[in-house]
Amino acid sequence: MRILITNDDGISAPGLKVLSEIATAVAGPDGEVWTVAPAFEQSGVGHCISYTHPMMVSQMRGENRYAAEGSPADCVLAGLHDVLDGGPPDLVLSGVNRGNNSAENALYSGTLGGAMEAALQGIPAIALSQYYGPDNLNAEDPFEAARVHGTEVVRRILAADPADQTGYRLFYNVNFPPVPAADVKGTRVTPQGLRKGTHFSVEPHSSPSGRRFLWIKGGDQRAPTDPGSDAHENLAGYISVTPMRADLTAADQLATLRDAFA
Repeated sequence: MRILITNDDGISAPGLKVLSEIATAVAGPDGEVWTVAPAFEQSGVGHCISYTHPMMVSQMRGENRYAAEGSPADCVLAGLHDVLDGGPPDLVLSGVNRGNNSAENALYSGTLGGAMEAALQGIPAIALSQYYGPDNLNAEDPFEAARVHGTEVVRRILAADPADQTGYRLFYNVNFPPVPAADVKGTRVTPQGLRKGTHFSVEPHSSPSGRRFLWIKGGDQRAPTDPGSDAHENLAGYISVTPMRADLTAADQLATLRDAFA
């Protein structure tokens, strides 16, 4: 199996090393793992592509490892259409993100953006993220849950991924709970949640020169979501797996809106 890996935390991020281990195990002894990741951190860029300016791609020390001055979606495009020789990959993996991409975080996530781009290109894709919390934030290996359980989760998703897909292809959002690997209770297939009463905002600061700047500020990552949704299950100690598509249609509202225009 040929696997392309990317992330949004940058080519030197520790989560990418964890993902490389997972990909190597999934690819098998005769497989290939290619890395095309952002040269610099690209967290929060979503499905952004560098449509109006070129990007430089540089081969790093080590076989099949490249850094691109672009977003995760750019990296996937570079990997599929330039870097990889001998044909497209069988799978694209994105992550392992430093922090969760559950609930509304999924909409901002560059990690998800890379997986989404792969799906739009017709390639099976999985995004993997490691929730942070008091039980793992200061651990020697905060990615332990992803490192220990990631390979099996990827294999199970691939085994269940439908062979014949028309329209927008599925991709998968995996979030590992903020606990040590031994405390992971299992895996739950979940819908995307919503942290009610919390959202991103801005926080103003002044520089020493007196200029005013705004920092983007995240919401409470432990705010409650509906039972059974991704963040709820993560905080209960479960790995969440959420099937997604790039189709943003609110299908439940089509009939009502058609009636309004009748």
